[in-house]
Amino acid sequence: MEPVEIKPGDVVLTRGKGFLASAIRFFTRRVGEKRTKVNHVGVVVKEGSLTTCCIVEALKKVCYHKLWKQYGPPSRSSVAIYRPVNLTEEEINIIVNEALEQVGKTYGYFKILAHLLDWSLFGVYFFRRLFRNNKYPICSWLVAHAFSKADKHFGVEPGAAQPDDIWDFIQDNQDKYVVIYPLSSIWKNK
Repeated sequence: MEPVEIKPGDVVLTRGKGFLASAIRFFTRRVGEKRTKVNHVGVVVKEGSLTTCCIVEALKKVCYHKLWKQYGPPSRSSVAIYRPVNLTEEEINIIVNEALEQVGKTYGYFKILAHLLDWSLFGVYFFRRLFRNNKYPICSWLVAHAFSKADKHFGVEPGAAQPDDIWDFIQDNQDKYVVIYPLSSIWKNK
């Protein structure tokens, strides 16, 4: 496989293999919608290859680390990377800086509960509005919020964003996003 150059502002979407990943995909699917492909999202903040680029993502805390550290061996997750082609250098800097501002914050477990409650109401954006405390980010909010600071959106408010919303928006807007790495393992293909 050819070396892949990953750049700041690239969106990293993942599909995990465990129970929690499957549950997230199930509960973020709307009635009548195609099967959900991804359950997690992060943003690249430092360029490099698949083994050297750095991302910010919300795990137990919001972390800054090498993509490879989380998704290299022995990870069973699939990874997709998309590059927004409609961003200026200034907008990329805004997105990266906003993502970096979130590093160290504790994960927003109550926001996951709000997503689940909204799912029970067929996806209505109600409980997520009530849990608007941005001190406790989740993965999709982190990415949608960082992009919103550069006046870019994924078709929903940052507080309503789910990984599947970001995936669907990217798939539906291929004039704004190009695939850098298709949804697959980053280490089994090396």
